[in-house]
Amino acid sequence: MTFQRRLVLGFALMTLPVILIGAEAIRSNMLERRALEALGSGLTRTKTYAQVETAMFSQGEVLWQALSGMEPDARHEFQLQGEVVEYWFDRWSAELRPNEQELADGVRLIQQKINVLGDSVFTLLEHGRRQQAFVLTRQEFKLRLQPALTDLNHEIYRRAREYSVQYAFARVQQIVDAERRALMAILLLAAVLAPVAAWLVTRSLVRPITRLREAMALAGTGNLEPPIDVGGRDEIGDLARAFASMTERLRQSRNELVQSEKLASVGQMAAAVAHGLRNPLASLRASAQLALRHPDSPATREQLREMIAEVDRLDRRISHLLAFSRPAPSHPIRERVGPLLEGLLATRKPLLAERQVTVTLDLAPDLPEITVDPIRIEQALTEVVANALDVLSPGGQIRITARESVEGEVAPRVIVAISDTGPGIPAEVLPSVFEPFFTTRAEGTGLGLAIARRFVEQSGGRLDITSRPGEGTTVRFDFPAASAATDSRTG
Repeated sequence: MTFQRRLVLGFALMTLPVILIGAEAIRSNMLERRALEALGSGLTRTKTYAQVETAMFSQGEVLWQALSGMEPDARHEFQLQGEVVEYWFDRWSAELRPNEQELADGVRLIQQKINVLGDSVFTLLEHGRRQQAFVLTRQEFKLRLQPALTDLNHEIYRRAREYSVQYAFARVQQIVDAERRALMAILLLAAVLAPVAAWLVTRSLVRPITRLREAMALAGTGNLEPPIDVGGRDEIGDLARAFASMTERLRQSRNELVQSEKLASVGQMAAAVAHGLRNPLASLRASAQLALRHPDSPATREQLREMIAEVDRLDRRISHLLAFSRPAPSHPIRERVGPLLEGLLATRKPLLAERQVTVTLDLAPDLPEITVDPIRIEQALTEVVANALDVLSPGGQIRITARESVEGEVAPRVIVAISDTGPGIPAEVLPSVFEPFFTTRAEGTGLGLAIARRFVEQSGGRLDITSRPGEGTTVRFDFPAASAATDSRTG
Protein backbone atom coordinates (compact mmCIF):
# COMPACT_ATOMS: atom_id res chain seq x y z
CA MET A 1 0.00 0.00 0.00
CA THR A 2 1.36 3.43 -0.93
CA PHE A 3 2.02 6.08 1.68
CA GLN A 4 -0.76 8.22 0.21
CA ARG A 5 -3.31 5.42 0.63
CA ARG A 6 -2.11 4.72 4.17
CA LEU A 7 -2.42 8.40 5.04
CA VAL A 8 -5.92 8.55 3.53
CA LEU A 9 -6.88 5.40 5.45
CA GLY A 10 -5.56 6.85 8.72
CA PHE A 11 -7.43 10.12 8.30
CA ALA A 12 -10.54 8.21 7.20
CA LEU A 13 -10.44 6.22 10.42
CA MET A 14 -10.06 9.44 12.40
CA THR A 15 -12.98 11.10 10.60
CA LEU A 16 -15.23 8.02 10.79
CA PRO A 17 -16.58 8.93 14.29
CA VAL A 18 -17.51 12.38 13.02
CA ILE A 19 -19.36 10.81 10.09
CA LEU A 20 -21.13 8.41 12.42
CA ILE A 21 -22.15 11.25 14.73
CA GLY A 22 -23.54 13.13 11.74
CA ALA A 23 -25.42 10.06 10.56
CA GLU A 24 -26.83 9.51 14.06
CA ALA A 25 -27.93 13.16 14.22
CA ILE A 26 -29.73 12.79 10.87
CA ARG A 27 -31.39 9.55 11.99
CA SER A 28 -32.51 11.10 15.29
CA ASN A 29 -33.85 14.11 13.45
CA MET A 30 -35.90 11.86 11.16
CA LEU A 31 -37.32 9.93 14.12
CA GLU A 32 -38.17 13.13 15.98
CA ARG A 33 -39.85 14.44 12.85
CA ARG A 34 -41.94 11.28 12.68
CA ALA A 35 -42.90 11.67 16.33
CA LEU A 36 -43.96 15.23 15.65
CA GLU A 37 -45.89 14.07 12.60
CA ALA A 38 -47.65 11.49 14.77
CA LEU A 39 -48.52 14.22 17.27
CA GLY A 40 -49.78 16.39 14.42
CA SER A 41 -51.79 13.47 13.10
CA GLY A 42 -53.42 13.05 16.53
CA LEU A 43 -54.27 16.73 16.62
CA THR A 44 -55.68 16.52 13.08
CA ARG A 45 -57.87 13.56 14.12
CA THR A 46 -59.18 15.67 17.01
CA LYS A 47 -60.03 18.47 14.57
CA THR A 48 -61.89 15.96 12.38
CA TYR A 49 -63.98 14.79 15.29
CA ALA A 50 -64.72 18.42 16.16
CA GLN A 51 -66.45 18.60 12.78
CA VAL A 52 -68.49 15.50 13.67
CA GLU A 53 -69.44 17.01 17.02
CA THR A 54 -70.41 20.33 15.47
CA ALA A 55 -72.60 18.65 12.81
CA MET A 56 -74.36 16.54 15.44
CA PHE A 57 -75.14 19.56 17.63
CA SER A 58 -76.27 21.38 14.47
CA GLN A 59 -78.88 18.63 13.96
CA GLY A 60 -80.19 19.41 17.45
CA GLU A 61 -80.35 23.10 16.61
CA VAL A 62 -82.35 22.26 13.47
CA LEU A 63 -84.86 20.35 15.63
CA TRP A 64 -85.34 23.36 17.92
CA GLN A 65 -85.67 25.64 14.93
CA ALA A 66 -88.34 23.29 13.50
CA LEU A 67 -90.23 23.35 16.80
CA SER A 68 -90.12 27.19 16.87
CA GLY A 69 -91.31 27.42 13.27
CA MET A 70 -88.26 29.45 12.25
CA GLU A 71 -87.06 26.89 9.70
CA PRO A 72 -89.77 25.96 7.18
CA ASP A 73 -87.51 23.43 5.42
CA ALA A 74 -86.17 21.92 8.66
CA ARG A 75 -86.54 18.26 7.60
CA HIS A 76 -84.30 18.82 4.56
CA GLU A 77 -81.77 20.78 6.63
CA PHE A 78 -81.81 18.02 9.24
CA GLN A 79 -80.99 15.44 6.55
CA LEU A 80 -78.19 17.63 5.15
CA GLN A 81 -76.63 17.94 8.61
CA GLY A 82 -76.95 14.15 8.95
CA GLU A 83 -74.96 13.74 5.70
CA VAL A 84 -72.32 16.13 7.03
CA VAL A 85 -72.13 14.04 10.18
CA GLU A 86 -71.69 10.87 8.10
CA TYR A 87 -68.93 12.48 5.99
CA TRP A 88 -66.84 13.62 8.93
CA PHE A 89 -67.63 10.50 10.93
CA ASP A 90 -66.28 8.25 8.15
CA ARG A 91 -63.06 10.29 7.95
CA TRP A 92 -62.66 10.33 11.72
CA SER A 93 -63.39 6.63 12.26
CA ALA A 94 -60.93 5.69 9.50
CA GLU A 95 -58.15 7.39 11.45
CA LEU A 96 -58.94 5.69 14.76
CA ARG A 97 -56.72 3.02 16.31
CA PRO A 98 -58.19 -0.41 17.00
CA ASN A 99 -58.49 0.26 20.72
CA GLU A 100 -60.61 3.35 20.01
CA GLN A 101 -63.34 1.68 17.97
CA GLU A 102 -65.70 1.57 20.99
CA LEU A 103 -65.70 5.37 20.93
CA ALA A 104 -66.75 5.33 17.28
CA ASP A 105 -69.50 2.80 18.12
CA GLY A 106 -70.76 5.07 20.91
CA VAL A 107 -70.88 8.07 18.58
CA ARG A 108 -72.57 5.98 15.90
CA LEU A 109 -75.22 4.83 18.36
CA ILE A 110 -76.00 8.37 19.53
CA GLN A 111 -76.14 9.56 15.91
CA GLN A 112 -78.61 6.83 15.03
CA LYS A 113 -80.80 7.81 18.01
CA ILE A 114 -80.67 11.46 16.92
CA ASN A 115 -81.79 10.42 13.43
CA VAL A 116 -84.64 8.34 14.85
CA LEU A 117 -85.59 11.21 17.15
CA GLY A 118 -85.58 13.61 14.21
CA ASP A 119 -87.92 11.38 12.16
CA SER A 120 -90.30 11.13 15.12
CA VAL A 121 -90.28 14.88 15.77
CA PHE A 122 -90.84 15.79 12.13
CA THR A 123 -93.70 13.21 11.89
CA LEU A 124 -95.41 14.74 14.93
CA LEU A 125 -94.98 18.23 13.49
CA GLU A 126 -96.46 17.16 10.18
CA HIS A 127 -99.55 15.89 12.05
CA GLY A 128 -99.85 19.12 14.01
CA ARG A 129 -98.80 17.61 17.30
CA ARG A 130 -96.17 20.30 18.13
CA GLN A 131 -96.50 20.00 21.92
CA GLN A 132 -95.78 16.30 21.87
CA ALA A 133 -92.83 16.97 19.50
CA PHE A 134 -91.48 19.57 21.90
CA VAL A 135 -91.80 17.26 24.90
CA LEU A 136 -90.16 14.40 22.98
CA THR A 137 -87.26 16.62 21.85
CA ARG A 138 -86.75 17.95 25.34
CA GLN A 139 -86.79 14.55 26.97
CA GLU A 140 -84.78 12.62 24.42
CA PHE A 141 -82.34 15.13 22.97
CA LYS A 142 -81.76 17.68 25.66
CA LEU A 143 -82.05 15.50 28.73
CA ARG A 144 -80.66 12.18 27.45
CA LEU A 145 -78.83 12.25 24.10
CA GLN A 146 -77.10 15.62 24.43
CA PRO A 147 -75.60 14.86 27.90
CA ALA A 148 -74.54 11.42 26.69
CA LEU A 149 -72.88 13.00 23.64
CA THR A 150 -71.19 15.57 25.84
CA ASP A 151 -69.78 12.87 28.14
CA LEU A 152 -68.62 10.85 25.14
CA ASN A 153 -66.96 13.93 23.66
CA HIS A 154 -65.06 14.54 26.88
CA GLU A 155 -63.77 10.95 26.79
CA ILE A 156 -62.79 11.23 23.13
CA TYR A 157 -60.90 14.49 23.65
CA ARG A 158 -59.26 13.18 26.80
CA ARG A 159 -58.00 10.05 25.07
CA ALA A 160 -56.86 12.03 22.06
CA ARG A 161 -54.86 14.41 24.22
CA GLU A 162 -53.38 11.68 26.38
CA TYR A 163 -52.49 9.46 23.49
CA SER A 164 -51.01 12.20 21.31
CA VAL A 165 -48.92 13.82 24.04
CA GLN A 166 -47.92 10.64 25.84
CA TYR A 167 -47.11 8.87 22.62
CA ALA A 168 -45.04 11.79 21.41
CA PHE A 169 -43.26 12.08 24.78
CA ALA A 170 -42.57 8.33 24.95
CA ARG A 171 -41.33 8.32 21.36
CA VAL A 172 -39.04 11.27 21.97
CA GLN A 173 -37.75 9.56 25.12
CA GLN A 174 -36.98 6.42 23.10
CA ILE A 175 -35.21 8.51 20.50
CA VAL A 176 -33.12 10.28 23.17
CA ASP A 177 -32.20 6.97 24.82
CA ALA A 178 -31.26 5.42 21.47
CA GLU A 179 -29.26 8.50 20.55
CA ARG A 180 -27.39 8.38 23.88
CA ARG A 181 -26.52 4.71 23.36
CA ALA A 182 -25.41 5.40 19.80
CA LEU A 183 -23.21 8.31 20.90
CA MET A 184 -21.62 6.18 23.63
CA ALA A 185 -20.90 3.47 21.06
CA ILE A 186 -19.42 6.06 18.69
CA LEU A 187 -17.24 7.45 21.49
CA LEU A 188 -15.98 3.97 22.30
CA LEU A 189 -15.35 3.36 18.61
CA ALA A 190 -13.48 6.67 18.39
CA ALA A 191 -11.40 5.70 21.45
CA VAL A 192 -10.38 2.54 19.59
CA LEU A 193 -9.98 4.04 16.13
CA ALA A 194 -7.94 7.08 17.23
CA PRO A 195 -4.97 5.00 18.52
CA VAL A 196 -5.25 2.70 15.51
CA ALA A 197 -5.20 5.66 13.14
CA ALA A 198 -2.34 7.28 15.09
CA TRP A 199 -0.43 3.98 14.95
CA LEU A 200 -1.00 3.71 11.21
CA VAL A 201 0.18 7.28 10.63
CA THR A 202 3.16 6.74 12.95
CA ARG A 203 4.09 3.46 11.34
CA SER A 204 3.63 4.80 7.84
CA LEU A 205 5.12 8.26 8.31
CA VAL A 206 7.01 8.98 11.52
CA ARG A 207 9.08 5.81 11.88
CA PRO A 208 10.29 5.64 8.24
CA ILE A 209 11.08 9.36 8.27
CA THR A 210 12.93 8.97 11.60
CA ARG A 211 15.02 6.13 10.21
CA LEU A 212 15.72 8.13 7.07
CA ARG A 213 16.62 11.21 9.13
CA GLU A 214 19.05 9.16 11.24
CA ALA A 215 20.62 7.76 8.08
CA MET A 216 20.95 11.28 6.67
CA ALA A 217 22.52 12.46 9.94
CA LEU A 218 25.10 9.67 9.74
CA ALA A 219 25.77 10.49 6.11
CA GLY A 220 26.15 14.16 7.07
CA THR A 221 28.98 13.20 9.44
CA GLY A 222 30.72 11.39 6.61
CA ASN A 223 29.73 7.87 7.70
CA LEU A 224 28.45 6.31 4.49
CA GLU A 225 28.97 2.68 5.46
CA PRO A 226 25.82 1.71 7.47
CA PRO A 227 23.13 0.22 5.18
CA ILE A 228 19.96 2.27 4.74
CA ASP A 229 16.61 0.60 5.42
CA VAL A 230 14.66 1.38 2.25
CA GLY A 231 11.35 0.29 3.83
CA GLY A 232 8.25 -0.54 1.81
CA ARG A 233 7.13 0.26 -1.71
CA ASP A 234 5.58 3.63 -0.87
CA GLU A 235 6.77 7.19 -1.48
CA ILE A 236 9.04 7.23 1.58
CA GLY A 237 10.52 3.91 0.45
CA ASP A 238 11.22 5.47 -2.96
CA LEU A 239 12.89 8.40 -1.21
CA ALA A 240 14.97 6.03 0.96
CA ARG A 241 16.02 4.05 -2.11
CA ALA A 242 17.02 7.25 -3.89
CA PHE A 243 19.02 8.35 -0.84
CA ALA A 244 20.63 4.89 -0.55
CA SER A 245 21.58 5.08 -4.22
CA MET A 246 23.03 8.55 -3.67
CA THR A 247 25.08 7.43 -0.65
CA GLU A 248 26.33 4.42 -2.61
CA ARG A 249 27.51 6.72 -5.39
CA LEU A 250 29.07 9.03 -2.81
CA ARG A 251 30.81 6.05 -1.20
CA GLN A 252 32.17 4.93 -4.54
CA SER A 253 33.25 8.47 -5.37
CA ARG A 254 34.92 8.82 -1.99
CA ASN A 255 36.72 5.51 -2.40
CA GLU A 256 37.92 6.62 -5.81
CA LEU A 257 38.98 9.95 -4.35
CA VAL A 258 40.78 8.26 -1.46
CA GLN A 259 42.51 5.96 -3.91
CA SER A 260 43.51 8.94 -6.02
CA GLU A 261 44.75 10.78 -2.94
CA LYS A 262 46.73 7.71 -1.91
CA LEU A 263 48.30 7.51 -5.34
CA ALA A 264 49.04 11.23 -5.24
CA SER A 265 50.52 10.89 -1.75
CA VAL A 266 52.65 7.96 -2.90
CA GLY A 267 53.84 10.00 -5.87
CA GLN A 268 54.49 13.02 -3.68
CA MET A 269 56.34 10.88 -1.14
CA ALA A 270 58.34 9.18 -3.87
CA ALA A 271 59.31 12.56 -5.29
CA ALA A 272 60.21 13.84 -1.82
CA VAL A 273 62.23 10.70 -1.04
CA ALA A 274 64.03 10.91 -4.36
CA HIS A 275 64.76 14.59 -3.84
CA GLY A 276 65.76 14.06 -0.20
CA LEU A 277 68.13 11.21 -0.99
CA ARG A 278 69.65 12.41 -4.23
CA ASN A 279 71.48 15.42 -2.80
CA PRO A 280 73.04 13.63 0.21
CA LEU A 281 74.02 10.70 -2.02
CA ALA A 282 75.67 13.05 -4.51
CA SER A 283 77.53 14.73 -1.65
CA LEU A 284 78.60 11.34 -0.29
CA ARG A 285 79.82 10.27 -3.74
CA ALA A 286 81.85 13.44 -4.22
CA SER A 287 83.41 13.15 -0.74
CA ALA A 288 84.27 9.47 -1.32
CA GLN A 289 85.91 10.26 -4.70
CA LEU A 290 87.94 13.03 -3.11
CA ALA A 291 89.07 10.74 -0.28
CA LEU A 292 90.12 8.06 -2.82
CA ARG A 293 92.16 10.49 -4.84
CA HIS A 294 93.96 11.94 -1.83
CA PRO A 295 93.94 9.28 0.90
CA ASP A 296 96.81 10.91 2.78
CA SER A 297 95.55 14.46 2.44
CA PRO A 298 94.68 16.34 5.67
CA ALA A 299 91.31 17.18 4.12
CA THR A 300 90.38 13.50 3.96
CA ARG A 301 89.50 13.42 7.66
CA GLU A 302 87.15 16.39 7.16
CA GLN A 303 85.53 14.66 4.19
CA LEU A 304 84.94 11.57 6.25
CA ARG A 305 83.25 13.68 8.95
CA GLU A 306 81.02 15.23 6.29
CA MET A 307 80.14 11.77 5.01
CA ILE A 308 79.11 10.72 8.52
CA ALA A 309 76.95 13.86 8.87
CA GLU A 310 75.26 13.14 5.53
CA VAL A 311 74.60 9.55 6.59
CA ASP A 312 73.03 10.89 9.81
CA ARG A 313 70.78 13.19 7.80
CA LEU A 314 69.75 10.30 5.56
CA ASP A 315 68.97 8.19 8.62
CA ARG A 316 66.89 11.03 10.05
CA ARG A 317 64.89 11.30 6.84
CA ILE A 318 64.31 7.57 6.66
CA SER A 319 63.18 7.61 10.30
CA HIS A 320 60.71 10.39 9.48
CA LEU A 321 59.36 8.43 6.55
CA LEU A 322 58.93 5.29 8.63
CA ALA A 323 57.25 7.22 11.46
CA PHE A 324 54.86 8.87 9.06
CA SER A 325 54.00 5.85 6.90
CA ARG A 326 53.91 3.14 9.58
CA PRO A 327 52.96 4.69 12.93
CA ALA A 328 53.54 2.35 15.88
CA PRO A 329 50.71 1.78 18.38
CA SER A 330 50.41 4.38 21.12
CA HIS A 331 50.97 3.49 24.80
CA PRO A 332 49.63 6.41 26.86
CA ILE A 333 50.48 6.76 30.55
CA ARG A 334 50.15 9.50 33.14
CA GLU A 335 53.14 11.81 32.82
CA ARG A 336 54.28 15.20 34.11
CA VAL A 337 55.24 17.87 31.65
CA GLY A 338 58.21 19.11 33.70
CA PRO A 339 60.32 15.94 33.50
CA LEU A 340 59.55 15.60 29.77
CA LEU A 341 60.83 19.10 29.02
CA GLU A 342 63.85 18.80 31.34
CA GLY A 343 64.85 15.49 29.78
CA LEU A 344 64.47 17.01 26.30
CA LEU A 345 66.79 19.94 27.13
CA ALA A 346 69.33 17.64 28.82
CA THR A 347 69.85 15.72 25.57
CA ARG A 348 70.07 18.95 23.55
CA LYS A 349 72.61 20.82 25.71
CA PRO A 350 75.66 20.04 23.52
CA LEU A 351 73.89 21.11 20.35
CA LEU A 352 72.51 24.24 22.03
CA ALA A 353 75.96 25.18 23.23
CA GLU A 354 77.41 24.52 19.79
CA ARG A 355 74.77 26.70 18.12
CA GLN A 356 75.15 29.37 20.87
CA VAL A 357 71.36 29.33 21.51
CA THR A 358 69.96 30.19 24.92
CA VAL A 359 66.96 28.23 26.25
CA THR A 360 64.68 29.51 29.02
CA LEU A 361 62.39 27.01 30.77
CA ASP A 362 59.43 28.45 32.72
CA LEU A 363 57.26 25.83 34.45
CA ALA A 364 54.23 26.77 36.51
CA PRO A 365 54.08 25.03 39.91
CA ASP A 366 51.72 22.11 40.57
CA LEU A 367 50.89 21.40 36.94
CA PRO A 368 48.42 18.51 36.58
CA GLU A 369 49.54 15.33 34.92
CA ILE A 370 48.69 14.52 31.31
CA THR A 371 47.98 11.15 29.75
CA VAL A 372 50.30 10.70 26.76
CA ASP A 373 52.78 8.35 25.13
CA PRO A 374 55.98 9.94 26.50
CA ILE A 375 58.17 8.64 23.68
CA ARG A 376 55.95 10.13 21.00
CA ILE A 377 55.45 13.45 22.81
CA GLU A 378 59.18 13.72 23.41
CA GLN A 379 59.71 13.17 19.69
CA ALA A 380 57.11 15.83 18.88
CA LEU A 381 58.81 18.31 21.25
CA THR A 382 62.19 17.40 19.73
CA GLU A 383 60.91 18.12 16.20
CA VAL A 384 59.71 21.58 17.22
CA VAL A 385 62.96 22.43 19.07
CA ALA A 386 65.02 21.10 16.14
CA ASN A 387 63.10 23.34 13.72
CA ALA A 388 63.77 26.32 16.00
CA LEU A 389 67.51 25.51 16.13
CA ASP A 390 67.66 25.25 12.34
CA VAL A 391 66.40 28.84 11.87
CA LEU A 392 68.18 30.53 14.80
CA SER A 393 71.45 32.37 14.39
CA PRO A 394 74.11 32.35 17.13
CA GLY A 395 72.76 34.36 20.06
CA GLY A 396 69.16 33.32 19.38
CA GLN A 397 66.75 32.41 22.14
CA ILE A 398 64.18 29.70 22.76
CA ARG A 399 61.60 30.12 25.50
CA ILE A 400 59.59 27.15 26.76
CA THR A 401 56.63 27.74 29.09
CA ALA A 402 54.10 25.39 30.65
CA ARG A 403 50.84 26.64 32.19
CA GLU A 404 47.50 25.29 33.32
CA SER A 405 44.46 26.69 31.51
CA VAL A 406 40.85 26.46 32.70
CA GLU A 407 39.39 29.45 30.88
CA GLY A 408 36.38 28.43 28.81
CA GLU A 409 37.07 24.72 29.39
CA VAL A 410 34.99 22.14 31.20
CA ALA A 411 38.16 20.34 32.38
CA PRO A 412 41.62 21.85 33.01
CA ARG A 413 44.27 21.69 30.29
CA VAL A 414 48.04 21.98 30.18
CA ILE A 415 49.52 24.41 27.65
CA VAL A 416 53.14 24.09 26.53
CA ALA A 417 54.43 26.91 24.33
CA ILE A 418 57.81 26.85 22.52
CA SER A 419 58.79 30.28 21.17
CA ASP A 420 61.90 31.30 19.23
CA THR A 421 63.38 34.61 18.11
CA GLY A 422 63.95 33.44 14.55
CA PRO A 423 62.95 35.14 11.30
CA GLY A 424 59.37 33.85 11.50
CA ILE A 425 57.23 32.24 8.84
CA PRO A 426 55.62 34.21 5.99
CA ALA A 427 51.82 34.48 6.17
CA GLU A 428 51.34 32.72 2.82
CA VAL A 429 53.44 29.76 3.97
CA LEU A 430 51.99 29.36 7.48
CA PRO A 431 48.79 27.42 6.49
CA SER A 432 50.90 24.71 4.81
CA VAL A 433 53.51 23.98 7.50
CA PHE A 434 51.63 20.90 8.80
CA GLU A 435 51.16 19.35 5.34
CA PRO A 436 53.28 16.24 4.76
CA PHE A 437 56.45 16.80 2.65
CA PHE A 438 56.02 20.58 2.69
CA THR A 439 59.33 22.28 3.50
CA THR A 440 61.16 25.50 2.71
CA ARG A 441 64.64 24.08 3.44
CA ALA A 442 66.59 22.05 0.93
CA GLU A 443 67.76 19.59 3.59
CA GLY A 444 64.30 19.26 5.23
CA THR A 445 61.90 16.33 4.84
CA GLY A 446 58.65 18.24 5.37
CA LEU A 447 57.47 15.57 7.82
CA GLY A 448 58.62 16.87 11.21
CA LEU A 449 55.61 19.06 12.06
CA ALA A 450 53.18 16.61 10.41
CA ILE A 451 54.47 13.82 12.65
CA ALA A 452 54.42 16.10 15.71
CA ARG A 453 50.76 17.04 15.10
CA ARG A 454 49.76 13.41 14.62
CA PHE A 455 51.43 12.35 17.89
CA VAL A 456 49.82 15.21 19.84
CA GLU A 457 46.34 14.53 18.41
CA GLN A 458 46.65 10.82 19.21
CA SER A 459 47.02 11.87 22.86
CA GLY A 460 43.82 13.95 22.68
CA GLY A 461 45.66 17.25 22.37
CA ARG A 462 45.99 20.04 19.81
CA LEU A 463 49.03 21.57 18.10
CA ASP A 464 48.87 25.13 16.78
CA ILE A 465 51.47 27.51 15.37
CA THR A 466 51.58 31.29 15.17
CA SER A 467 54.29 33.39 13.62
CA ARG A 468 55.14 36.93 12.60
CA PRO A 469 57.91 37.56 10.09
CA GLY A 470 60.87 39.21 11.82
CA GLU A 471 59.54 38.50 15.34
CA GLY A 472 59.72 34.71 15.66
CA THR A 473 57.43 31.69 15.89
CA THR A 474 55.43 30.08 18.70
CA VAL A 475 54.28 26.45 18.65
CA ARG A 476 51.53 25.69 21.18
CA PHE A 477 50.90 22.20 22.62
CA ASP A 478 47.47 21.87 24.24
CA PHE A 479 46.90 18.69 26.34
CA PRO A 480 43.86 17.74 28.46
CA ALA A 481 44.71 17.16 32.08
CA ALA A 482 44.64 13.53 33.26
CA SER A 483 41.44 12.40 35.02
CA ALA A 484 39.91 9.29 36.57
CA ALA A 485 38.36 8.49 33.19
CA THR A 486 41.74 8.48 31.46
CA ASP A 487 43.13 6.37 34.31
CA SER A 488 40.54 3.66 33.72
CA ARG A 489 41.12 3.86 29.97
CA THR A 490 44.92 3.62 30.11
CA GLY A 491 45.38 1.41 33.16
